[in-house]
Amino acid sequence: METNTAKQDRIGARVPHDVYETLCKAAQLSGATINQFLVQSALKEAQAVIEREQVIRMSARDWDWMLNLLENPPAPNAKLKAAMDRYQQAKINDADSSFNWQP
Repeated sequence: METNTAKQDRIGARVPHDVYETLCKAAQLSGATINQFLVQSALKEAQAVIEREQVIRMSARDWDWMLNLLENPPAPNAKLKAAMDRYQQAKINDADSSFNWQP
């Protein structure tokens, strides 16, 4: 008979005694073991960091402004036209490079 158990990894940390006491007190007050408290707290912070780095938040006004720019882009200015010309020239000069890679 086979059992499905999730793989678990171990995390350890050494902390000053006063930090340990603070963590123990917080865990006790929240009704969790020190390990449960540490994992829950670390996971909450990790999720916040990931969201902060991967999610873009903007106001309704900014969202409308961005959508308008996507739907009605401005005409290319001189700098953009020059950059497109340089790109096209680079493609021609590097005909055997990854610019023209085909599977």
